[in-house]
Amino acid sequence: MSHRTDLPKYRKAHKRQCRTESVGHRMKDRIVNIGIIGLGTVGTGVARVLLEQQRLLTARTNLTFRLKTISELNWDRERGLDLTGVRCTSDVNELLEDPEINIVVETIGGYEPAFTFISRALKNRKHVVTANKALIATRGAELFRVAQENHVDLLFEASVGGGIPIIKGLREGLIANHIEGIVGILNGTCNYILTKMHLEGLDFADALAQAQAKGFAEANPTLDVSGMDTCHKLAILGSIASNSLVPVENIYVEGITGITSEDIAFAKSFGFTVKLLAIYRARKEGLDLRVHPALVRNDHMLASVNNELNAIFVQGDFVGNTMFYGPGAGERPTASSIVGDIVDLSRDLLLQEGEKFCNRGISLSEAATLIPTEEVKNRFYLRFLTKDETGVLSMLSGALAEHGISISSMVQMETQEKNNCIPIVLLTHEASEKAMSEALRKIATFDFVVGECLRMRIFDTNP
Repeated sequence: MSHRTDLPKYRKAHKRQCRTESVGHRMKDRIVNIGIIGLGTVGTGVARVLLEQQRLLTARTNLTFRLKTISELNWDRERGLDLTGVRCTSDVNELLEDPEINIVVETIGGYEPAFTFISRALKNRKHVVTANKALIATRGAELFRVAQENHVDLLFEASVGGGIPIIKGLREGLIANHIEGIVGILNGTCNYILTKMHLEGLDFADALAQAQAKGFAEANPTLDVSGMDTCHKLAILGSIASNSLVPVENIYVEGITGITSEDIAFAKSFGFTVKLLAIYRARKEGLDLRVHPALVRNDHMLASVNNELNAIFVQGDFVGNTMFYGPGAGERPTASSIVGDIVDLSRDLLLQEGEKFCNRGISLSEAATLIPTEEVKNRFYLRFLTKDETGVLSMLSGALAEHGISISSMVQMETQEKNNCIPIVLLTHEASEKAMSEALRKIATFDFVVGECLRMRIFDTNP
């Protein structure tokens, strides 16, 4: 009886073993040929791992990873790599049209020509690995369709969180869970700037200059400090978590450029730390997705994530609360994630060559339903600059009360000598974005208000 029960398992295992041996033969003794497009910071890191960690990778996978070709326009820069035996070319066509190359790694970034190169590689039945979050977030659906049509895969672990395996965590480790919430620090540049403002009292400009000097910020940091880089990453995480397409243009985005050292000091006095957060919340009526600076309670794990590090707090219905933490960018962490994708694809090549590949990207079946931002409720931090006049506080509190907004805490500073103005900071109880916007529009008409109010949200709970 037991023999009959075990026989189908044996036959299935034997069939898989035979198929593996056959495929291994077709793969030419289990050699995986890899081509890299672009030898900048990330491309150099990937090449370094493939060349220097070859024995380790082979010992752990029983596969040989051969870096066959690198396509790069600028070969003058010294990169500290021994490329003996690697085909180095400035003609990307040599790589894309080479029938021996199994996997193409795209590291040039941007929209074009990256989109064209990835599309051609997929159409030539080559698997692709990329860290290009902007491309995946905005045109990923097109690329996944091309991958499906040609029975190949497009993997993108390094597009979010650098060396943090958050995409694999959502897609595999937490696959049994409905993801109820995600809140993350996904941009190292912004986190470094806000950390220096918090710990050292620097203003925004000085903290940014320091980040640029240390290589944590680009010469043009707009994509980072505006929140758009974080938005691209949130669109990817939100699409995976909800198994639906999240349009980048529908996500509310706010950057950190308006935050002053005084705001950081006020937040500290209330027991908060300011962080740029990516927020995903799954609700019955749809998804709440936002990117904006927020006050995080000092006893929350995210408040202690400093400098250029990233962290993603995930709440699943079965697993509960988990947090992924680590370096969010850089040559080595990003290369580590890319090579992880290469190994995943290589195992598939070994076991499933010739079969239809399962798309492990973002679902193409339906678009996500997003909750309108004005319907979302938050607690708020409000900072006004007002003239030193009688009745200012009552006017402010009255305008908020008219829209159903109550104040939980208040700080009023001494008169500033330069312009005879007073900064007033209010923390509110929960209110809708719509009510707050309407109240602030009314307050902006008051003669005693100087400049615009700074509004930040307060994040003091789990997702």
